[in-house]
Amino acid sequence: MCISTIGTWMQNTAQPWLAYSLTKSALLLSVVSALQFLPALLFSLFAGVLIDRLPKKRMLIITQSLSLVITFALWLLVKSGGIQYWHLLVTASLLGLVNTLDMPLRQSFVVEMVGHEDLMNAIALNSLTFNVARMIGPSIAGILMGTLGVSACFLINSLSFGAVLISLFFIHPVACAVPEQTERQGVFESIGEGLRYIRHNETLFITLLFMVVVSTFALNYSVTIPVFATQVLGLAETGYGFLMSALGAGALVGALFVAALSKSGPRRYILFFLPVLTGIVLILIGNTNSFLSTGISLAIGGFLFVSYLSTANSNLQIHTEDRFRGRVMSVYSLVVAGSSPIGNLFVGAADNWFGARMGFIASGIAVIVFIVPIYIFMFARRNRV
Repeated sequence: MCISTIGTWMQNTAQPWLAYSLTKSALLLSVVSALQFLPALLFSLFAGVLIDRLPKKRMLIITQSLSLVITFALWLLVKSGGIQYWHLLVTASLLGLVNTLDMPLRQSFVVEMVGHEDLMNAIALNSLTFNVARMIGPSIAGILMGTLGVSACFLINSLSFGAVLISLFFIHPVACAVPEQTERQGVFESIGEGLRYIRHNETLFITLLFMVVVSTFALNYSVTIPVFATQVLGLAETGYGFLMSALGAGALVGALFVAALSKSGPRRYILFFLPVLTGIVLILIGNTNSFLSTGISLAIGGFLFVSYLSTANSNLQIHTEDRFRGRVMSVYSLVVAGSSPIGNLFVGAADNWFGARMGFIASGIAVIVFIVPIYIFMFARRNRV
């Protein structure tokens, strides 16, 4: 996964730069990012039902193979010089459709590899692996984009999916039996059962409410950073890649921080107070004026949001029964990925109409404003109890 995710972050760095180069529009750039996450908004709940019913390893082989083919086709289009904006819209949508199943599938697969006792450590290790790649991938991408062109990033990403496919053949998970009653249920009945389970579990419900706000407004770096790097800081590809790496370095430290705390369980102060700090840091990033200050601020932002996301993921998984795991993690994916089209279009419009700084500033204000009603809901609920 580390090898594959390095490739993914190389593409995540190259694709927004390519989209902005083709269109010179922050709003059109945000449409590409939004389409990559739109399928999660539409189909995540259905994906959860499949995950709870079918063998996870077999489904992972299918999703990783499809990702390899789609990214290879994108490389061919860029390498041939025939790439057009609508090609990015199509490939982003197809990858988004595959990732709608792949993302909750990988999250649910962890417990089948390590069991319940080591689940929190495994989630922390998975987050650590992801954020090592987040730090390394953009740096490599920035250098390659400046020397070999953006097409190299797409080719490497395509080939990197082979690492996951090879590893899957050597993994022998402990299969979790599917409850007989779940098999007899219809798809919509099964989705409804999963949603009711979340609604009546206060820990899951409150955690997901916070995640809706953070995921919608705080995770739009693929739109905000390329626009800020070019319009405010005047950077080229390599400088942009290093800014993305600064974000990844902070995220890596955040993953290490959560891993160090993993045995003692999710910390409440991380779950409930880090989102507000993240909003404040986003406002600060929007007011930076130099490469160094922007990089440091992005590193702090990366630390905060990864510390929060890793803790929230752990909190969901340790409070979820196995028979609901696929459906709960599909809602997690719906929140994380499905909210991105809204957030991407929000910051794209802010950048387009009010300038490159406003994407960060407006996002930070939105996080703080929308967190307040959740605090009120929590205190009101606690007083009623």
